[in-house]
Amino acid sequence: MPRKARIDAPGALHHIICRGIERRRIFYDNADRDDFVKRLSVILLDTATPCYAWALIPNHFHLFLRTGTVPIATVMRRLLTGYAVSFNRRHRRHGHVFQNRYKSILCQEDPYLLELVRYIHLNPLRARVVSGLKELDRYPYSGHSRLMAKIKDQWQDVDTVLALFGKQKYAARKQYRVFVEKGILEGKKSELTGGGLIRSAGGWGVLKSLRRMNVHFKSDERILGDSDFVERVLCGATEKMERKYRLEAMGYDFDTIVERVSEIFKIAVKYILSPGKQPERVTARSVLAYWSVRELVISGTKVGERLGLSQSAVSRAVQRGEQLVSEHRLFLYDT
Repeated sequence: MPRKARIDAPGALHHIICRGIERRRIFYDNADRDDFVKRLSVILLDTATPCYAWALIPNHFHLFLRTGTVPIATVMRRLLTGYAVSFNRRHRRHGHVFQNRYKSILCQEDPYLLELVRYIHLNPLRARVVSGLKELDRYPYSGHSRLMAKIKDQWQDVDTVLALFGKQKYAARKQYRVFVEKGILEGKKSELTGGGLIRSAGGWGVLKSLRRMNVHFKSDERILGDSDFVERVLCGATEKMERKYRLEAMGYDFDTIVERVSEIFKIAVKYILSPGKQPERVTARSVLAYWSVRELVISGTKVGERLGLSQSAVSRAVQRGEQLVSEHRLFLYDT
């Protein structure tokens, strides 16, 4: 059966689980873990990707990220490729480090954001990497220690999580820890690692009973949320791909978009494709980047190659372009 395409959109929440090939260790020592965390921090800051929770286990890791202007697939490709090369060099080995495909579950924010933060941060305890909550408070290879202010980093979004527990950070931190401690007693929640959240109805037994009463749920293994949320996400993803295919059928590609931008701004194509900081050039290139990435779903890397920009610069251009298109009511084609 062919794999389903990943679902993503700006602002989407993703619970990412990535395991070592054949469930082998991907972190042998602190040098490995430090290298991974450093790479993760640089990429998240570079791509403006918020991170709410994370944990490193010897043979896998968890991340809880929100998509910014750079697709999660791009973030993960940079992270996994860079770490694998470094890991193989450091341990004098060859071949794959990770399973071929990491698991990425798009999550409904309410009510799963806090549940997933707790679930992910308790993983080192469940895996017996740490012996108890006090040790977890200081464990450097999990976001929990940052939320407890035992370790301070600029790349993890601590404030968003703590704000859900109170306005004052000290009190919020205490409430957060109580919340995490309660999670120890609740045990492992398998429904938080699978998709569809049909299980959120109260378990498979309840679901079967509901089905006997002709109550049905929309589900998808790539999505964690209730039936309505799954439906909205799938409809949005379908519309996005249909728009891409419609544009391709109309003959649109990167070069066609360049010509359209040239027509709108009365600027030569060569001028648009050449780097420069003149306001009119920046404006045209930003709209070009936005339409290329968001409408034709061309990767930021490929757009960057055509415009002579880095991945992060393309991301900023897409943001500017989105605002410009909205403010000036610009259209890729005449309707």
